[in-house]
Amino acid sequence: MGVTVTNAGITPLVLTFNEAPNIDRTLARLQWAERVVVVDSFSTDETLAICGRYPNVDLKQRRFDNHTDQWNWGLDQIATEWVLSLDADYVLTEALIDELSSWRPTDDRDGYYARFTYCVFGKRLRGSLYPPRVVLFRRAACRYVPDGHTQRLRVSREPGWLNGRIEHDDRKPVDRWVADQLRYAALEAHHLTTTPRAELSKPDLIRRKAVLAPGLVFFYTLFGQRLILDAWPGCYYVLQRTCAELMISLRLVEARLRARTSN
Repeated sequence: MGVTVTNAGITPLVLTFNEAPNIDRTLARLQWAERVVVVDSFSTDETLAICGRYPNVDLKQRRFDNHTDQWNWGLDQIATEWVLSLDADYVLTEALIDELSSWRPTDDRDGYYARFTYCVFGKRLRGSLYPPRVVLFRRAACRYVPDGHTQRLRVSREPGWLNGRIEHDDRKPVDRWVADQLRYAALEAHHLTTTPRAELSKPDLIRRKAVLAPGLVFFYTLFGQRLILDAWPGCYYVLQRTCAELMISLRLVEARLRARTSN
């Protein structure tokens, strides 16, 4: 690796379910940690075998019910003060590993954001819609809460920022992605229709209109973020994000049509 992180007060936490296309690259960048907690939802592919190659991985299994409870259960398995929370397709850059090697917490922060570089089959894109996320935080001061199809970390005080970036590089096949997005769209549509308008973000208010978001996402990512210049990987990402928005829109329109039919 070339870099040794000496801060033993950080435990990485990773959730997995059939992440064989991704997990090896993620764990390879976590060999600096004394202990990595992997919470697996009873994978049926090679995920467990890959995790077993890393002596610092503490593999635990729990039946998946929802992302919020899965993450919070994982937090309960950690003894260190600080947690580095990672999806199975998050790959730490050398710059971030370098930063963590000399990182020391301050009393006025309970969490730290990281920025992401989105990758498609290893190709770094010049932009994406993927937002910064609090990935490093005090375990005792933070907890996950539901937020649409996923979860949000509740941080008691304003987080700081890490300088190093994380690469998001999901290489699972497209049929797995479609299946996941169908589930996410149902949860997201429920969130959009049951949350008061005043509590929704601007992007969610646009999604709630049902017909605007897919077109806006297509043109903004392809031209506004210049992903057309990233050739096929850029087009792959544009089509993914547009399809994801279309699925949400279909769920919203379906719900409105069913409501009219029942009246």
